[in-house]
Amino acid sequence: MLNDRLRQAILTAQRERKSVTLLVMDMNGFKEVNDTLGHEGGDQLLQQVALRLESLLRPSDTMARLGGDEFAVLPAGEAGSEGGAMTARKILAALEPPFAIVDRSIQASVSIGIAVYPDHGQDALTLLRHADVAMYIAKPAGRGYAVYAPRQADHDTARLELTAELRHAIGHDELVLHFQPKIDLRIGKTIGVEALVRWRHPKRGLMPPDQFIPAAEGNDLIRPLTRWVLDRTLRQCRLWLESGLDVGVAVNLSGRNLVDADLPTMTRELLDTWRVDPGKLNVDLTEGSILAAPAIKTLKHLGAIGIGLALDHFGSGFSSLAHLKRLPFREVKIDRSFIARMSGEEGISVVRPMIDLGHTMGLKVVAAGVEDQGTLDRLRAIGCDSAQGFYLCAPIPAADLTIWMQRSVWGLVE
Repeated sequence: MLNDRLRQAILTAQRERKSVTLLVMDMNGFKEVNDTLGHEGGDQLLQQVALRLESLLRPSDTMARLGGDEFAVLPAGEAGSEGGAMTARKILAALEPPFAIVDRSIQASVSIGIAVYPDHGQDALTLLRHADVAMYIAKPAGRGYAVYAPRQADHDTARLELTAELRHAIGHDELVLHFQPKIDLRIGKTIGVEALVRWRHPKRGLMPPDQFIPAAEGNDLIRPLTRWVLDRTLRQCRLWLESGLDVGVAVNLSGRNLVDADLPTMTRELLDTWRVDPGKLNVDLTEGSILAAPAIKTLKHLGAIGIGLALDHFGSGFSSLAHLKRLPFREVKIDRSFIARMSGEEGISVVRPMIDLGHTMGLKVVAAGVEDQGTLDRLRAIGCDSAQGFYLCAPIPAADLTIWMQRSVWGLVE
């Protein structure tokens, strides 16, 4: 029916010299919901998402489920790119409140691609394909939606090239680590550092992780990339320990890492290789990544080794308090989006309950993204344990951080 209505809309638009707008959307993290709650829970989520989408649309609009967790919306009349973007924002807002699924509160989000006839395609098949391309552009960008642009036609080719270049980079020392300290707000001193990978690309310059990690996750590169990061981080930890700087290190793991049954063994071997106590290593994980059953098993193995677990972006993803109780987490890191809004009393009233909840569960609480002294003072006043952010220290190379830890007022305890 969608294909038929799309073809009819294009024929009408050709005759009347108007435009046709198509939105294609895909749910983020739907596989984790299926893995955790079963297909029955996944079906319930799809049904509830469909009802919310339907409530937004006019009787003359068309909504379809293309398959799996992918939906399409064909607004009636002429909307154009701006109208499509407005519809996309309405959809994102409608899906923001959590869904009650199998006695759990689940946060669902979508990525939306928008394509417009005649600018982005002259027929229904091309329009669908280009809306799909725009949707995949929206996913790593984190904006929620994207409008197709002609240059995106080369997206798949560019992604293949990037993957090949990344494979080469991992084996030829084009990757580098920067480190950002974590400050204990009670004593005002560094208690650990977080390792952040960068790619020193020969043509594009220094690339942040959000520009290449999705490519690694979409292929078999996430395992060698993670091994490289763990190896170099633990090596640096050993160098600091030998120079008299007693500091723990943290690395970020993706959901793809957590379904790798060999991860605990690989991590244990690297800890032994560099003679680093497991208690010196923390792994930071997002809320969505810990929902799948294989991930829970991997996390329990890491915890059994003695590695610390920290929940990153706390408050921004799935409602996973049950998992927090069952898994050996040491700390939660409040998402920087909440910290950025702490200038007023309303922002404080949101962050304070998060800190209290973490403490009630026996966890340390870290604030990410601290950008000024006022925010730091407010966090200290409401009992936050530690903080990271550019105000304290930006991520910098290990050699620079070594000097910083020795000389800064926020450095290590002497």
